[in-house]
Amino acid sequence: MKPLVFPDFNPILVKIGPFAIHWYAIAYIAGLVIGWRLVRRFVTWAPVAGTPLLVDDFLSWATLGVVLGGRSGYVLFYQPVAFFTHPLSIFAVWDGGMSFHGGMLGVAVAIIWFCLKHKLNVLAFADRIAIVAPIGLGFGRIANFINGELWGRPAPAGWPGAMIFPRVDQIPRFPSELYEAFLEGLCLFIFMILMAQSEKRRRRAGALTGFFLVGYAVARSTGECFREPDAFLGFLFRGLTMGQLLCVPMLLAGIALLVVAYRSRPIPVAA
Repeated sequence: MKPLVFPDFNPILVKIGPFAIHWYAIAYIAGLVIGWRLVRRFVTWAPVAGTPLLVDDFLSWATLGVVLGGRSGYVLFYQPVAFFTHPLSIFAVWDGGMSFHGGMLGVAVAIIWFCLKHKLNVLAFADRIAIVAPIGLGFGRIANFINGELWGRPAPAGWPGAMIFPRVDQIPRFPSELYEAFLEGLCLFIFMILMAQSEKRRRRAGALTGFFLVGYAVARSTGECFREPDAFLGFLFRGLTMGQLLCVPMLLAGIALLVVAYRSRPIPVAA
């Protein structure tokens, strides 16, 4: 089968004078807005984890957590030498480079801080956020594809859907960004929606967050098998990529959360 050729998308959606709106920014905004609208509904599911007004307040906290955590994670996990050489580079969001693992930690800090401030059950609130997290992940991967970045490894001859990325070389490669959008976005979102349907499961505070962490670790690690590792890192321990290594603590944390959730007393049913 003849390989496809990557379309030369313009990463900028609209440009007015010195101001430009990038597809990547649209992906982040879409993920946050759609997630916000859904969580407003999900927090009212029994057992109630908050109010729609509190979710409105949390949107700005989540945005800061994603952006600051994502940028910090990228610099510290993927380019630590550059950070120690130029510490202020951590604030250079316009240079690109975001890490989901860093963004997740940023949102986790925001959730804990916000819930303590408003006296909410941290794990129950986090469970509702976990349901919608795959939406932003899926949009982000599509933006990666539009930007022509994070391309895949060389594909076997005749691989259906193999694609040539002219900016890289003329070798047919896996369109790994689309694979990851499917795994981390669509599949994980469907999985989380199915898990969230059970009230008994929702009463196990932390269970949905645990399912998300395990699900993401599996989806990301699978997608990384098709993705070319970052040139400045390459393959690391035993042929694993940085993304796969960072998924190990996520997987362990998810399993630990599930164990704690199912060994702890469930949230009581409201009278």
